[in-house]
Amino acid sequence: MSDIICTDRPNVAIIPTTPCDSDNLPLLTMPSETLDDVDLRHVQLTCAPARSLSDDGSGGQCQTVVTRHGAVTVAVAGNPTSDPVILSYHDLGLNHVTNFQAFFLYPEMRNIVNNFCILHVNAPGQEEGARTLPEGYEYPTLDELADTLTSVKNHFHLRSFIGFGVGLGANVLSRYATKYPNDVDALVLVNCSSTPAGWIEWGYQKLNIRHLKSGTMTTGTVEYLLWHHFGKVEECNQDLVAVYRQHFEKALDATNLGLLVDSYIRRNDLNIVRELDPNKKKDVRMIRCPVLNMTANLSPHIEDTVTFNGRLDPTLSTWMKIQDCGLVIDESPGKVVEAFRLFLQGQGYALHNRTSSTINSTINSSTINSSTTNNANNDNDNNNTTTTTAAANNKDINITENPLNHPVA
Repeated sequence: MSDIICTDRPNVAIIPTTPCDSDNLPLLTMPSETLDDVDLRHVQLTCAPARSLSDDGSGGQCQTVVTRHGAVTVAVAGNPTSDPVILSYHDLGLNHVTNFQAFFLYPEMRNIVNNFCILHVNAPGQEEGARTLPEGYEYPTLDELADTLTSVKNHFHLRSFIGFGVGLGANVLSRYATKYPNDVDALVLVNCSSTPAGWIEWGYQKLNIRHLKSGTMTTGTVEYLLWHHFGKVEECNQDLVAVYRQHFEKALDATNLGLLVDSYIRRNDLNIVRELDPNKKKDVRMIRCPVLNMTANLSPHIEDTVTFNGRLDPTLSTWMKIQDCGLVIDESPGKVVEAFRLFLQGQGYALHNRTSSTINSTINSSTINSSTTNNANNDNDNNNTTTTTAAANNKDINITENPLNHPVA
């Protein structure tokens, strides 16, 4: 077979159709225009710093707040008396530094929270450098941990706040919002469970607690914590998994963590219901503020978030599952920030748009699975499915979603 030669167009490469040795390869002709040499000067190769879970001071100044259930450490960044407040609460095995520092330092998140005061609340004995709690110390229940937030609110003279909680922290904030609805403007909850611990979780954790209370961090406990945060660990970012594994192995006070884990597995049901009748809503126990309920497709807590969402008011709740991650605020911070920005806009906060180049790379239909419920006053029970996309305009967007076809009471 002979070579194919294009003769009707100038400057077109000759493509051989038969094998040939390298010495006889035809030369590719270049365009007639001459190219100037490019001289690159002062170019340096830089490497991103290794991820660290150590405190860099960006979370604010730590203060101790005395409560009925023991002292809690609160990190404050901003002015709580003049700025709207975002109050965060961490998950198991973490504190305000290890759970939220990297996320709140994410550039686009900083653009959002510049006009907010941030309060990071640590559960007793979980803060950086905490001393081992004394023997015989009765650790607060989750309801009592929620009550400590009342002392925090009074200490800083807060009128209300936006809650941001992950795992255990999401459960604590939900309890507070249920009991004190006027104190909470909105909730952003990641991997929130509204039900008691199942038998498998309870049995597995009791074994972990026995070792933790004796001051021993076992391999099994470390693996459980990794599963709790990442879910399908082998499919997540392995560099990030390694950082957290090292943190769990070397940086935790096992005794203090054991007390917190014991409190978490003894949690009772939130006892909230979905009530669609406006005349009956005032008489039932429910969360009455807007809720952004988030999880990740690799997370082990997807079913918990779906069950929780089925007990929320569909006119106020948004359920989101973000793809290709497990520890969602660390592995996909950009998607979480964009969802948070839209959620805040829906609550009436005026936020500056990001640059168009950044907007083009935000949430799309392949990264967020969501469903939109009908209005509570609509007699039609069938749900309409929508896809959430980020827009490059200045519109405020309030998304109301529910992943269930049949709400759970």
